[in-house]
Amino acid sequence: MRAVRFYSHHDIRVEDVAAPSDDPAPGQVLVAPIVCGICGTDLHEYIAGPIVTPKEPNALTGATLPQILGHEFSARIVKTGDGVSHVKPGDLVSIQPLMAPADDYYARRGLLHLSEKLGVIGLSHAWGGMAEQAMLPAANVIPVPAGLTPVQAALIEPAAVAVYAVDRGRVQAGSSVLVSGAGPIGALTLLAARAAGAATLFVSEPNPNRLRKAQEIVPGVIPIDPRSQNLVEIVRAHTESGVGVDTALECVGHEGSLNACVEAVRRQGVVVQAGLHVRAASVNPMLWALKDISIEATWCYPVHVWPRIASMISAGLFPVERIVTAEIDAASVVAGGFEALLDPAGQHLKILVAA
Repeated sequence: MRAVRFYSHHDIRVEDVAAPSDDPAPGQVLVAPIVCGICGTDLHEYIAGPIVTPKEPNALTGATLPQILGHEFSARIVKTGDGVSHVKPGDLVSIQPLMAPADDYYARRGLLHLSEKLGVIGLSHAWGGMAEQAMLPAANVIPVPAGLTPVQAALIEPAAVAVYAVDRGRVQAGSSVLVSGAGPIGALTLLAARAAGAATLFVSEPNPNRLRKAQEIVPGVIPIDPRSQNLVEIVRAHTESGVGVDTALECVGHEGSLNACVEAVRRQGVVVQAGLHVRAASVNPMLWALKDISIEATWCYPVHVWPRIASMISAGLFPVERIVTAEIDAASVVAGGFEALLDPAGQHLKILVAA
């Protein structure tokens, strides 16, 4: 079967590989991926990896490079092993890609994403979503409500990152919220904040194409180009008594973006670090103290949010499909996917790959 495999930085190949067995073991499910998103983590692997892809056997799965990519995907059930009753052949499913040992300290507490032996389908597991078939643990295969499309089902995974950031930011009905960065996660975070009831939304983004797209995705958002405009002045001009926003959500992973969020948030507000930093940042904790703010950092998401997010999408509260800017065939995944997303002047947010 055809699969997209990561070998090392700038080395992704579309290859013919052996398909998984057509006889799933007990507790296993054979699926046929439909569409799969290219994630920021995939991009980091492409330009600087291997980072989280396994050079040595993964402690949980035993997987090593080369790695079939793809952890944001939807699929159809092909066949189920004994003991699997929550899905059946033909069902549309969304894949929750995180795995941890059942006896893990964090997994026992419902915090599977914090396991020190974390395995991730499409990053550190034998199978991924950028292939014609995959054999997966049944626990990672989540049925979705009738009416959801394969695109919507594939986007539950990145949407979970955004919803977790909004939850940690304590966004509620009437909140004022700044989202710094209008990439895919930033755009989903805008949608999630609106779904949570945010009344005033700001988005800061230097790429004019992405800034324009953010306004299309979430009508009424107040756009800010931090290169040519004073972010803090604009935020204060549009918040009660000029105090700043209740919540600032950093979705870039950049020192300047993080510090801008701290400056823009009101006293006793919340700053959430959702973007992943690739280097140390210089910050001013004295300002954090003077403003008496909360700094929250997020990693992935609690895995139990899948049904909640699927229900939000099904109800029309969370139109995640708006962030998709292209769907491509796996054959063009490098030039039409990875390279297109790395173009600093590019117009794409989320590119989906058809298996």
